[in-house]
Amino acid sequence: MIPSRRDDTAFLVGAERSGTTVLRLMLAHHPLLAWQNEFEFAVDLISSDGGLPDLGRYRQWLSTHRIFLATRFTIDRTLDYAGLMRSFLEQRRIREGKPFVGATVHRHFDRVLRIWPEARFIHLVRDPRDVTRSVIAMGWAGNFWTGVRNWMEAELLWDHLCMVVPPERRCEVRYEELLADPERVLSGICVFLGAAYDPAMLSYPQHTTYDPPDPTLAYQWKRKLSRLQIRLVESRIGELLTRRGYESSGLPPLTVGVMRRMGLRVQDRVSRSTFRLRRFGVGLTLAHAVSSRVGPASWHRACVERINAIKQAQLK
Repeated sequence: MIPSRRDDTAFLVGAERSGTTVLRLMLAHHPLLAWQNEFEFAVDLISSDGGLPDLGRYRQWLSTHRIFLATRFTIDRTLDYAGLMRSFLEQRRIREGKPFVGATVHRHFDRVLRIWPEARFIHLVRDPRDVTRSVIAMGWAGNFWTGVRNWMEAELLWDHLCMVVPPERRCEVRYEELLADPERVLSGICVFLGAAYDPAMLSYPQHTTYDPPDPTLAYQWKRKLSRLQIRLVESRIGELLTRRGYESSGLPPLTVGVMRRMGLRVQDRVSRSTFRLRRFGVGLTLAHAVSSRVGPASWHRACVERINAIKQAQLK
């Protein structure tokens, strides 16, 4: 039976583009589990030392937050910050009519402990060379040196979390194993959560746009990345690759000096700006940039709402 104590909520954590969406869909299709996607809005404004944000500022921030607005959660103004965060997940649980609720958090997931001190964590890791390839395809980075940063930061944060969260509250999952043997991996996760595996967890393709687990999607970097791209990733993350159980390509190490790093950062900035211009258009991109610095708040809000609408329309 799944525990129902308020503070032991489970969180799915890991870098974006690591397969968290697919695993979240699997979890959410369990008859007993409700799962909130992209719950970063619960932790993004918590300071690095654990300070909670001013509620007035936080509510204002949420008023144009695309992901929060899509949840249609109600803000209870009588609650303190921690109570409000718990109320959001409780709304998800009640809406789904299930006894247990969890959430996905890709960054700052150590701050979850500020609200849920007894939280449990499911850590999903994917080969960083595949993650970086996916990040670049999304337009979030312009090259493989800068593109692996989020994976590296998420994994270093997980190392930190492992020092303060005991093993019985942690579950490690490899994306490649999830694709190869989903029933076995999901069964292990269910044991961790205190539930029995249910075949409905693999029924998500019938209700979403996502395909069934496909083992051929693992290790695509071996077929699709150039030698230079592979070396850029491996040179930046170093031994973190093998510490996560992934083999090195065996290619010669690449030295990325100061000047080359500067060039990669400039190229990254140009690439991301170009992607943004193509996605939102020159007019809206400039209006958003200018309105964030000068002009009435209503103008900036209108720009944010237009950008949110474009992003929402492009979701899978």
